[in-house]
Amino acid sequence: MKIMGRHIKAWLLLCLLMVLAAQCLVVPSHAEPNPAQRAEIRAKRIGVPVDNEEGLAASRAFLRIDSTYYVGWMYQGLYLEARAADLPGYKKAIPALERALDLLEKDYASVLSIKTKDAQEYYRIRPVHEDYSAIAEGLFNAYQYTDRQEAAYQLLRRVLRWDMQKHWVLQPYNMLAWLTHRNRFYTKAQFSFLGNSIAENEAKANAYLDSGLVFAERMKPYNQGLFSEYLQDYERLSVYHYKCILHAYNFEIDSAAKYFSLMEETVMFPYNNHGTFLAIQARFREALEEYDIAAMWDMGDKRLLEWAYYASIIKIYSGQPLSAAIGLRDLTQAVGSTPGFGWYNIALARACAYQGNMEETQRYIDRAAGFRELHIGTTLGQTHYEFALNLLRLQAVDKAIAQMKFENKSWYWKPSCWWQLIKLKFKRLSQKYLLTNQFAQNPEREQVIYKIFSTESVVSWDEIWYLIRDFSSNFFYKKFEQELKQDGREQVYKYYQLFLAKLDIGRGNYRAASQRLQTMLQFREDIDAAYERLFLARVYEALAICAHAMDDEQAFGLYAAQMYALYPQLLPYADFAPQMRLFYVGENKEIDKHLRNFDIDWVANSRYAPKVIIHYLSGQDALEYSVVDYKENVIVPKTTILIHDPEEAAKTLAYGLFNIVSLDTQPNVDKAN
Repeated sequence: MKIMGRHIKAWLLLCLLMVLAAQCLVVPSHAEPNPAQRAEIRAKRIGVPVDNEEGLAASRAFLRIDSTYYVGWMYQGLYLEARAADLPGYKKAIPALERALDLLEKDYASVLSIKTKDAQEYYRIRPVHEDYSAIAEGLFNAYQYTDRQEAAYQLLRRVLRWDMQKHWVLQPYNMLAWLTHRNRFYTKAQFSFLGNSIAENEAKANAYLDSGLVFAERMKPYNQGLFSEYLQDYERLSVYHYKCILHAYNFEIDSAAKYFSLMEETVMFPYNNHGTFLAIQARFREALEEYDIAAMWDMGDKRLLEWAYYASIIKIYSGQPLSAAIGLRDLTQAVGSTPGFGWYNIALARACAYQGNMEETQRYIDRAAGFRELHIGTTLGQTHYEFALNLLRLQAVDKAIAQMKFENKSWYWKPSCWWQLIKLKFKRLSQKYLLTNQFAQNPEREQVIYKIFSTESVVSWDEIWYLIRDFSSNFFYKKFEQELKQDGREQVYKYYQLFLAKLDIGRGNYRAASQRLQTMLQFREDIDAAYERLFLARVYEALAICAHAMDDEQAFGLYAAQMYALYPQLLPYADFAPQMRLFYVGENKEIDKHLRNFDIDWVANSRYAPKVIIHYLSGQDALEYSVVDYKENVIVPKTTILIHDPEEAAKTLAYGLFNIVSLDTQPNVDKAN
């Protein structure tokens, strides 16, 4: 889940800077060192932003005037923190921010400790309080993103010791909760501020938020006459934001919904986190709408855009992997090597995998593996990143094995295929061993694997099946039966039913699996066909496997055809040969010969098999093809292939029949528009 959006804090800072423009000339009533020089600096900083070159130049000038005054170091440190996009960048910001905080506390301790209801008095002390909060926020970020968690914790405790009546930017109680939740899977052995279990850490995080509410109530008598309604509510609404995160993570759906509702119609409503909250309830249509709104708020943010990552998974669920891939490709080109780039490439690899293009999948897996991701502004960390990568690698190997068999119908007669298969099987075994160890050591298995959907899950439900299908079927059968009974999310039960049916198939209980799936399909009102196409396709795939095993070829043909109509890109990687009817206009014996090498069951008489029409364009080295399903719906529209190499043209055709095309041939979104 995502930390409170930077756009909200930027909005608040803008309001503060507007006020500060009129307040920076206020001279503290207590004696201060170098009063003339500091008055000059306060005058010169009016209207000078900290996050651009003007601010950096100003910091140098301020330090020349008086290097013992915190303002010059503050400008330098905040400029470096705002511009940082990698580990060295954040490390570079730390010394200046530490110096600024030390100097401010040294010279203005008496100002920091003041609490007052008097507007004139607060008018005098407010600039120092705001500067302190801004410095602490920048330093906290820099500590977090350079993996100095203990230093971040001690900083928050340091801020709380002043007991300032209003925390302008950094909200220490919320950040204590965030820091604890973000590191929840560690224990006191790693960080002194943690407990000894995830449950204990989550309880500590929630207690910090309760303290934040108590703090806001305690300071209300001081603040209610000084600030607007929004500024009075800021602390309370900030706590609600993190309450939403904690309750959603712990599957306390009603409690999370309550806090989301309390934030509705405010500028602080977290559309990104609300989208994820809806997604873990399998309410994908609504989730995508929330992510679309989050996209309008977050553009330009240098941190991971979670909405982009998770929206791509929903598009895969919706049968739109190519659309997801195009959007992600364009996003990676736009943001370059900034935080989030690695995550976007993981999502891009996934989209290409479900689009059926494994060469491009491997390209983006390698790109993500070679990028040093900086996990800022998100609870997703390096362990999540490596898990997603390794699971994609396993899926890629599985599909490479299926691809080799699809491209070589008689592979078992070819020694070259045997050798290729042996290498792939060994690679799969190594990858499975790596994932098994990672899975066994993951303390969040209960929350992010067995629950299928979770706020901290970074993989699709379909990928989870690739992880568990080779493990003990008895263990997972009992686990998913238990979850089916206990999980209160109304739309999630059907995914447990699908997994149980797949486990039955693995045991050879085809009739039981088929009955379970048929019963589930009777409740079609619980399935959003537009946004759960992948789910329905997997249901029909499982039914096809059962029908084939029970020698019901008519039912097999129907279920396989329904799977094709929903998600044709899955068929070349299925455990059975897809059936198709072939019709020619014209002739090209060379292409026909190569096409027959692919593992497609060309049937002459079938009620359900998709209808393929190949038209060899006379007088041209080209062909045109299209496919309609058994209901005459167009699945693959008319597409032209230029014939330079008959074997390559046949390969392009074979995959094209399943709507599998190269991402490299697709136009950029902006250019297309």
